[in-house]
Amino acid sequence: MPAIRFPIRIGRRSRAYLRLWTVRPDTAFVELSDDIDVRFGRFRIRTPLANLASWRIEGPFQWITAIGIRRSIRHGDVSFAGSPHGGVRIDFRQPVRWGPFKVPAIYVGADDLCRRRRSGWSRRGADASRRPRRGRSPRPARLRISPWLARSGPSEIGG
Repeated sequence: MPAIRFPIRIGRRSRAYLRLWTVRPDTAFVELSDDIDVRFGRFRIRTPLANLASWRIEGPFQWITAIGIRRSIRHGDVSFAGSPHGGVRIDFRQPVRWGPFKVPAIYVGADDLCRRRRSGWSRRGADASRRPRRGRSPRPARLRISPWLARSGPSEIGG
């Protein structure tokens, strides 16, 4: 399968803060091929596609709890986000080793939640922008994903 790359959204106000972790638009992305490779500055999580159990769109989040690299003490999941806009939660069948930790899930602040790109496959998701934009009603979230997710839907991946 050819590699498909999705950028991680980096907010205008967050750029200077994220530079502490060497996060720039060219070093913040999710790449799908036979593996899923999530890069956020100098940090990286990689696992085979067969290890993905489920995914869903979540958010928006508060800025203070969303920006940067986070690890939940309670559940052990990891977040790579550059914007409080929202993201995709990806659950793994088997926890993925990340340094000394075993990560059961990752949140990725994907850039394509509200874009209407015509390339690739799009599916309507939950309303990710709950706060209305000035003078407009909120628009439904969109996520551009590859055909392997299109077959399985947002709940379970694989069999």
